[in-house]
Amino acid sequence: MATGTEPQPRSGGVRTGTRAAIDAPHLRTDRWWLAPAATAAGLLVFVVWSTWRAFADADYYAAPYVSPLYSPCLAERCAPMRGGPNWEIFGGWWALSPAILILVFPLGFRLTCYYYRKAYYRGFWASPPACAVAEPHKKYSGETRFPLILQNTHRYFFYAAVLVAGVLTYDTVLAFRDEHYEWGHMGLGTLVFLVNIVLIWAYTISCHSCRHIVGGQLKHFSRHPVRYRLWRWVGNLNARHMLLAWTSLASVTLADVYVYLVASGVFDDPRFF
Repeated sequence: MATGTEPQPRSGGVRTGTRAAIDAPHLRTDRWWLAPAATAAGLLVFVVWSTWRAFADADYYAAPYVSPLYSPCLAERCAPMRGGPNWEIFGGWWALSPAILILVFPLGFRLTCYYYRKAYYRGFWASPPACAVAEPHKKYSGETRFPLILQNTHRYFFYAAVLVAGVLTYDTVLAFRDEHYEWGHMGLGTLVFLVNIVLIWAYTISCHSCRHIVGGQLKHFSRHPVRYRLWRWVGNLNARHMLLAWTSLASVTLADVYVYLVASGVFDDPRFF
């Protein structure tokens, strides 16, 4: 029998009659908003910088360094790079910046990454903004409908990310040359590229898809000792996936900024030997 004192349904987000009748939006008294705000700010800085650099179409090569945002450079205009012809796949008709062809693959890999989903879901969509804080959305369909169903392409972007990491490894090897393409030299940019490629590989290999590829669909690890060891190793990296996601994002940005500053003549690349 109704008594008239039952909780009334609330509208908006998870505030419905099936939830606890709490008048306050939440009971958290700490600065819970700092984490999603910092996440949104960090990602926004990278988005703004990478977008500007992609459309700038300039100052992305300072011998022997090529910006990771432009590598591999798939346009005819890249021919002077590395002292010889580059991949003239698109020829002279490609009028846009070569970086637009490249960024779709590493960005697709990061946008569909499990950690980055959590990061921008919370930071930009407030879904949810933090633990024990109700999200403002009235409905939640998960990742079963367009466009979020495209998150399932993460495993395919992983394969592309491995290829891109391979190219960046080649760029790092070429960084052991001077501006005249002579081997046996090392500059500050070489160290920047070395740190960047280590973090890029660590982030890529720590991916959940890589962990599944290495050790998934096995009923008996004892019968596959090599894959089991690899699975344990990737699993240890996976536990640091968030840290590797941020440090690799910072290293990519730093490498691009370094090439930009050297290519634009702000300073010369210091050489150690």
